[in-house]
This record gives sequence, structure tokens and C-alpha cells, in this order.
Amino acid sequence: MSSREDRLETGLRDHSSLLRLPFLAGVLLGLVTGCSEGKSEAPKAPPPVPVVVAEAIRRTVPVEVTAIGNVEAYSTVSIKSRMGGELIKVHFQEGQEVSKGDLLFTIDPRPYEAALAEAKARLAKDLALLKKAQQDAERYASLIQKQVVSQEQYDQVKANLAALEATVRADEAAVENAKLQLSYCYIYAPISGRTGSLLANAGNLIKASDENKSLVVIRQIQPIYVAFSVPEKYVPKIKSRWARGRLPVRVSLRDGGEGHLEGELTFMENSVDPTTGTILLKATFPNQDKALWPGQFVDVALKLEEQPNVLVIPTQAVQTGQQGPYVFLLRSENVVEMRPLRLGRSFGQETVVEEGLQDGDLVVTDGQIRLVPGSRVEVKDRQEPARPSS
Repeated sequence: MSSREDRLETGLRDHSSLLRLPFLAGVLLGLVTGCSEGKSEAPKAPPPVPVVVAEAIRRTVPVEVTAIGNVEAYSTVSIKSRMGGELIKVHFQEGQEVSKGDLLFTIDPRPYEAALAEAKARLAKDLALLKKAQQDAERYASLIQKQVVSQEQYDQVKANLAALEATVRADEAAVENAKLQLSYCYIYAPISGRTGSLLANAGNLIKASDENKSLVVIRQIQPIYVAFSVPEKYVPKIKSRWARGRLPVRVSLRDGGEGHLEGELTFMENSVDPTTGTILLKATFPNQDKALWPGQFVDVALKLEEQPNVLVIPTQAVQTGQQGPYVFLLRSENVVEMRPLRLGRSFGQETVVEEGLQDGDLVVTDGQIRLVPGSRVEVKDRQEPARPSS
């Protein structure tokens, strides 16, 4: 009985398996059909990458020595008082431009006016005595000829006259000194320039010739200096070039702004710094627009000579890879290729190309991050070549 039931159960399982076969076949057929339909669709080409390009050109470029410079005032004066007393008036505002000879401070002049009046009175008194002594000397000169007075009396009169003449000269010197002391109560600008912070206000008591106390500092910024140091190996070339005439210097502000300022070399230190192996140079700039300010750091380029007919490209086009520098070169069909380069020196925003490009080649200057060799591109703009540096 049990074997018969077993055969019946086995037959039922086989029958259910056969019923499931058409369903599984339909599922597999759908999967195969879907895969074949997916494979039949071609992948879409990526859109072209927008880029900016620039042309490699040949031109004359400057041979320059570059350095970081520090702007210095053309002259700096710390204003101090020669006389002591109360500061009664300040005649300018902090940071104001002043001209040479402008009145800056007034120290209380009354004590010095009184001293001057006293010196003048003493002079007047001694002048009166001198006049009396001169009259006595003239009178005694006629009396000594008549032998009315003794020689000793005449000599005494002449001595009194000489003493009074010396006293009057001393009084005159005292008057001039009192006038000078009084003039020191009025402090004038010794140079033209810009004032700094006011270090003493009206009402303060000022000490005479206080070494530790300045009233204000004036800095002349028109013209202005830029000091910088270069390696000693450039000294012979700088001396040789400077001996032939003006040696131009160009500075650029370090805030990333466009443009530069032109000046000329005016000073070379008389010795090389043995600790750094550099020599200090200074260039003078007119600074008419006051773009340079004392204490600023600037990028300096000292022009020594010019190199003609060299190939240059914008520095921003140059990329760096494992094999060295390269650029993305634009081909005629708007496809880019990666072109390795051998570069020369850089100046300003341009770099000299010694090998790898030809005159007129177009290189990508913006958009390189999305490029690979063979990428299709769309030129959105064309960068103009930089103007030659003067």
C-alpha cells in the first residue's frame, strides 16, 4: 500500500514540474529579448567641451631677473620738538598730505617771547652805556692832548668803552638766540609727504629734544623706493648693463591685479651680503598715482636685455604630468591632443617654449580639467597675446 502511495506522490511532483516549464521558458525568452534589444542601441557621443584657446606666437621678450621687493619711503622724518612746553595747537589731520614749510605744531611761545623781550631790554641798556662810553672816550682824547687828564685816566675810559662794546655784542647774540628759541615753538614740515599717526595731542607737555618721543612721522612717497636683493652671480651683468645707460625695473602688486609700474635702478649696495650671497638694489618710481605704499611687498623684474624671435604661450596653458609639462593642442577638426613640451623661462604671464610647438598653434588655456586626448571641444573664446613688456 505504501509503495503505491509513493508512486502516486512522485507522479504528482513530476506533473507539477512539467507545468512550470512553459513559464520558465517565457521568462528566459523575455530576458534574452531585452538584452538583445539593449545591445542594439548605439551609445551617444558626449557633448563637446567648451574651452578658451590662445595662439603660440613669436616675438621679442625681455631677459629679466625677478625678485620680491619691499617698498620704502623716499625719505622719512620723525618730527621732534627742540623746545619744551605745552603743545597748544596741531595744524593738520592724521594721514594728511603736507608740503615742505607747512606749519604743523605750535608750542606755547609765551615764555620764549618774555625771554626775547628781556634780551632786547638788556641790549638797549648796554647800548645806552656804550654811547656814553664813546662820548667819554672822545672827550678824554682831546683832554689828554692838552695834558688835562692823566694817561691812566684815559686808558681807563678806553677800557670801559671796549668792555661795553663786547657787552653789546653779547647782548645782540642773546637777542638772536632768544629769537631762535622762539622760532622753535613753531614746527614746520621739513619735507613734503604724508603724515602718520599723531603721537601727541594739543594740551600735552612736550620735553625738549626727547629722544623717545616723536610728535609725528612724515614719509615722502613721491617718488618712492623699491628695495630688493638678487644673487651675486648677476652683479657683473648688472654693472655692465647699467654702465651703458638706464636700467629699467618693473614691479607688479601682489594682490593679483593687472598691470605694472615702471621705474629705474638707482642704487646698488657697495658690498655683497656674505650671509645670503645676495646684493641689495633699489629702484626709484615716480609713484604719481600713489599705487606703491611704504611697507608693501611687490614682485620685481629687473630687465637686463632682450631675446628676439622666441615662441611664447600663456603660462596658464601649461599643465604638468608624470612625463613633464604638456599642453592640449587644438587640431583642425576641433579635437585636442596632448603635446609634451620643453619649456624655457617664464616672465609675467607667459612662458617660452623651446620645443614641442610651432608658430600659430592653438593651445587650450581654460577648460583643461575636463579634457583627455581625443576630446571634442567647442571654442568659446580666443585669448589675445599679452603685450610685450617695455
